[in-house]
Parts: sequence; C-alpha cells; structure tokens
Amino acid sequence: MRHWIIFALVAIVAAGVGAAAALYFAFPNQVQLVGGETRSELLSLSAPPGTLTTEANAAYKGAAAPTAAAGAAPAPAAGDWPSYNKTLTTERFSDLGQINTQNVGKLKVLCTYNTGTYSSFETGLIMVEGALIGTTEYDIFSIDPATCAQNWRTHEDFAAYILPLNRGAAYTDGMLFRGTEDGRVLAYDFKTGKRVWETTIADQKRGETVPTAPIAWEGLVFIGNAGGDEKGGKGRMYALDAKTGNIVWEFYLVPKSDGDPVRGPQGASPLDNSTWKNVQGVPISGGGIWTSSTLDPTTGLLYIPGGNPAPDFDIGAREGENLFTDSVVVLDAKTGAYKNHFKIVPRDWHDWDVSNPPALIRTAGGKRLMAVSPKDGYLYGFDLANNKLLYKTPVTRIENVDEAFSPDKEVHFCPGAVGGEEWSSPAYDPVWEAITRGRILGRMAPCRRRRHRRLEMAAEDQLPDPRRCDADRRGPRVLWRRRRQFLRG
Repeated sequence: MRHWIIFALVAIVAAGVGAAAALYFAFPNQVQLVGGETRSELLSLSAPPGTLTTEANAAYKGAAAPTAAAGAAPAPAAGDWPSYNKTLTTERFSDLGQINTQNVGKLKVLCTYNTGTYSSFETGLIMVEGALIGTTEYDIFSIDPATCAQNWRTHEDFAAYILPLNRGAAYTDGMLFRGTEDGRVLAYDFKTGKRVWETTIADQKRGETVPTAPIAWEGLVFIGNAGGDEKGGKGRMYALDAKTGNIVWEFYLVPKSDGDPVRGPQGASPLDNSTWKNVQGVPISGGGIWTSSTLDPTTGLLYIPGGNPAPDFDIGAREGENLFTDSVVVLDAKTGAYKNHFKIVPRDWHDWDVSNPPALIRTAGGKRLMAVSPKDGYLYGFDLANNKLLYKTPVTRIENVDEAFSPDKEVHFCPGAVGGEEWSSPAYDPVWEAITRGRILGRMAPCRRRRHRRLEMAAEDQLPDPRRCDADRRGPRVLWRRRRQFLRG
C-alpha cells in the first residue's frame, strides 16, 4: 500500500512538472511573471510589519506657510495633467488645493477601473479634456475619472516581451501617442480611440522595445527606444511628425556602427568610438531610453535621459566613458542636432541608468537649474547658465560602490541595480522652492550570473531645498525625510 502511495505522489509531481513545462513553453513571459510574483509573495510572508517614520530638520525654519500656490507655474488647464510629468519641463507639480492636510484623511474610493491585465501597472496617467488616459502593454483606454466609465478602449495584438509594460501616452491636437513592446509608435484619435498611423523605430530581435511615454510639442512627437541591455541593442531618440508619423530626425545615443539601421535623417552628432574600448566580439550597446524626456519650450532644447552601457556589469569588456550612456543628452528639438551633454555616472558597472527625465527649474530668484536623480543614489543640480555642477548630494544609502565585480563572488553594494531613483523624476514645488524625490534601497548580488538573494528594501521620500548647497558640493539641505521600511523577496 505504501508503495502505491509513493508511486501516486511521484506521478502527481511528474504531472505537475510536465504541465508547468508545457505552460512555460507555451507562455514563457506570463509564467515567469506569475512565478516571480508568487515567489516574492511567499518570501514576504515572514517579513515584519512595515513602519512609517518621518524625520524633520529642526534647523530648517522655512518660509511662512503659503495660503495659495501663487508662485506655481501656470497649469496647462484647470485640473489637467496633459503629459507624463504634467509639464514638458518635468516639474511634476499640481497647484490644485482642494485636497489638503485637513481633509486628506477623509478621502474615499469613488470608483475603480479594472484593466483586466495581470502585470505591473506602470502607466503615467494623463488627464485631458475631462478624460483620463492610460495604457497597458497591449491596450490604450479612455475613462471618465468621475465614474470610471469607459469611453473607449483599443487593444493591439503583437509579440510579447519579457517586460510586459508601458509607461504612458502623450497628447496633442486631438491625438494620442504611445509606444509598443514590438518597437512601434502608434497614434490614435483622442475621441474614438481609432488608430491613425504606426511607425517602427526599434527591432525586438535586438531586444529593443518602446515602453517609453512620449511627449509632444509644436507638431512633433518625441520618443526613444529601450533595450540597450541586450547585445547590439542601441538607444535612439526620434522626432515624429504628429499628423503622419513620418520620422523627422533620428539620434543615436551611442556610436552607430556599420550595419545599424538608419530610419530617418540623422541629427548632427559628435559621437565616435573613442570612448568605447570594447574587447573583440563585444559590440557597442546601451543608452536605452526607458521613461520619458524633458523639453524646454523657451529654448527649444530636448533633454534625454540615457540608460546604462552593456554588458551591464562587465566593465572590462567595454572600458572607457561609454558616451552617451548614463548621461543627460541635450538636442535641438527641431533638428535633432547635438548641443550638450551631462555625463552623470562616469563609469558604470552597477546598472545605474539615468532612467528618468530631469526637472528644469526656475527659482523665485530667476536661476535656471536642472535637477536629475539617477539610480546611483545622488541628487544632482546643474546651473543651466553655464552647465556647471552646483551640488551632488547623496539621498540614499551609498555603500561599497568601488568594489570590483567577479563572477565567483558576491559583492554587496548600495544602492542596488533597482535604484537609487528608478522611474519617477524629482518634483519641484515652486511655492516652497523645494525638490521632492523618492528612493529605493536594495541589496543584491550583482554579477551577471548572480544568485538572487533576499532583498531588504525601503522606499523613502525626501524634500531637499534646491537653493541651499555647501561649498564642498554636499548639496541642498534636507527639509524632511519620510521612510517606509519593508522586505521583499
């Protein structure tokens, strides 16, 4: 009898393994996603309760509390959030005042819209003309924000990719625009959701995708491709004609090689191979664009955050500065011509992308600043009058960042490969003249053949004062810090 029980158990296990293998081969991306989420939930069962801690800087006196957001940048329209970061200059500030510290605790869920999709929901919702616009990997939808009633929803069918996500849409002149994981940019009618045009800007066979949220200005749509982590994958920025989808210009964020595709007129570029000392057989790769970009309408300059070089963690295969990876690249928005760049991470073997667009700030005193907060754990401030660094201040735990990596040992370093600052840009409050940013702490074994260890993570919001920086460039004073501690697998 016992032998029959053992035989039955073995048969059940074998059947389960066979079924899992069949599902994996049929739906590899979905199985990896569900498996990863399930593993994380199981490892989190023994996690201690989360904590919330608020730290205040007692030395900071600040200005008198404002009665209205009179110093705020003017909103595009009352209640609208028409672009990924609201404004093209990425301040991420809303001057609406109906919700405040006195009534925020009374907020209740008004309605819920179910996307019907099991994946990370990373879209940056936009609000235009009374409609809330969002995206998933395959869909774009319009809903009434007061009732969550669906105005329309358009579904696209295309080949899946390992990262099932999209970061949002752009709006201009009655049209919406989004990227896809199979390398296209799609345009839709704002009122009906009917597709108007499509343009291919990336090659999924090279690991290139277009999860980025575009921005739009003066009849042009600006969007780039991600996927510079794969062998031969290269980040490029594009300007497309908003009405037709025609490529107005193309700009490579890393040197273009023989055989690389040319999809449109090339923006003037100083790039060559001099900052890439790749070993034989390792092609120049990297510079993917992952979230969105920033544009200064007064100067017509486009600010592009560039991703990491590849291979990510093997710096010996690609010695040099690896331009323009881990940089903010400044182009003429009309022509795509190179104007300037800010090399943020000098040599990267930690996967420390500049993964979010910078904020362009004009202080009450008239100073023009660029604030950028990449995955290396620092907040950088640049004076746009001369492009000089004003401050570089740590805003997360910085540990063991100079330790070389090796495939036969684990190296502890902070921040981990998931941040620093991942997708959300610094936000600027023009009333208080303060920058707010979040952060992620992580510990992991960052070898290319690494073992995923238990991650101890924390999310933290900080409010630095961008005007105050010490002579030794330690950066702005922190006005307050709020920390939420939790564990994830």
